[in-house]
Amino acid sequence: MKYLVLLVLISTCLFFQTVSAEQAYIKLGEASSRKSNLAFPYFNNLGSNNTGAATSAAADIHANAHRNLELSSYFQMMSNSVFLEDPAKTSIKPAPTQADGFKFEPLKKVGAEFLIRTGYSIVGSDLTVEMFLYQVSQSKLIVGKRYKATIGQTRQIGHTLANDVIEALTGIRGPFMSKIVATSDRGAGQGKEVVTMNWDGTEIEQVSHHNSVALSANWSPDGKKIAYSVFSKFIKKDGSSLSNVSLYLLDLMTNKRVLTSYRPGVNSGAVFAPDAKSLYLGMSMGSGAADIYKINLNGEIVNRLTKGPAGAINVEPSVNPDGSKIAFSSERGGRPMIYTMSSDGGNVKRLTFQGVYNSSPSWSPDGKKIAFAGQDQDHFDVFVMNADGSNIVRVTSAKRGNGKGAHNEDPSFSPDSRYLVYTSNRSGKNQIYISTVDGSEERRVTNDSNNYYKPKWSKNLE
Repeated sequence: MKYLVLLVLISTCLFFQTVSAEQAYIKLGEASSRKSNLAFPYFNNLGSNNTGAATSAAADIHANAHRNLELSSYFQMMSNSVFLEDPAKTSIKPAPTQADGFKFEPLKKVGAEFLIRTGYSIVGSDLTVEMFLYQVSQSKLIVGKRYKATIGQTRQIGHTLANDVIEALTGIRGPFMSKIVATSDRGAGQGKEVVTMNWDGTEIEQVSHHNSVALSANWSPDGKKIAYSVFSKFIKKDGSSLSNVSLYLLDLMTNKRVLTSYRPGVNSGAVFAPDAKSLYLGMSMGSGAADIYKINLNGEIVNRLTKGPAGAINVEPSVNPDGSKIAFSSERGGRPMIYTMSSDGGNVKRLTFQGVYNSSPSWSPDGKKIAFAGQDQDHFDVFVMNADGSNIVRVTSAKRGNGKGAHNEDPSFSPDSRYLVYTSNRSGKNQIYISTVDGSEERRVTNDSNNYYKPKWSKNLE
């Protein structure tokens, strides 16, 4: 996997003021109503390497960090043309600390609230970047960082720099070093295979090769394994064949896949427990009606969590951060709705009552919210509610070209709990989109002629 090169990246703290979410410069509840003006001029060259490769590397870091910060929806990114001082002619540190340092007053006059000044130097293939984040109104340094890596790691530096800025201002780390896993018909003929990509849709990589239909891929907590299911056919000892949906575990470090659960019927929708020692999934055991089971990583059944009732289907488990509760979809009440239960199967509670069909619950990493897809009339939209079922908010409302509602489905939270990833067929194909949890900011992630299904967001892979 390409993200493993991040192990080489070194980030050194020059200065950091610890800030909690409550003490943050930007309060999360206020970010959706007003964006902060952020000045982020181009990098200054602090070394002697002025080659095209050097300036291109610096430009790539700036472009990636700038894109991350803009997509975060916290900021109004200011144009370089508004600056009253030329950043290229001043130091990345302020006057009077530096004789040629920049001044805060011109930035205050153009309305800048925060300022990022950066510089770089390249010696051979070694790249060093220095970043300083300032609060303009207080003429104050908030954070200073130094990044050391190879010249081939510009994208990773850009993502890490943006994460550091978000964490310094909000108290919560950004999601920019995370990835998305999904299944797709991309390059798979009539089938579907598992693909991974960066959170912004770049570097899409096919990681399964079954020449079949893969389903419901999901990350392990450390991002090193993927659980997914595949339509499979087995030849039994008597020569007859058995077709079912089988569960595999793929180790991304070794590229080794292990057939983990292949009981007759369906073995799908697996999610790792927070300790990564077990999985929860839906299994039909050849009966036609799926229930939720807990299995270990060898595929052995640890516990059966649901039993119908009366043949009702119980599927799509999603575990809360401490592993004590599971959200799932069930038709036990007549129509598929969202329920929660304790991790041992007890204390079942129904959370949703409206709509025709509610499915694919996703618990936020902070444990406060559950997202789900709800069918309203003839299409699905993404909704978010508190973990107790209160305060349901519609996140999506996109239309297709014919004016009818698009299907927006299968939400999954970002590692900072502030964004959702989901699929939408508004363009005619099932493409991946991200949005803030309140739906106020939405971006398209994939932009091609393929279809993607059930995207899941990893934790930050740093």
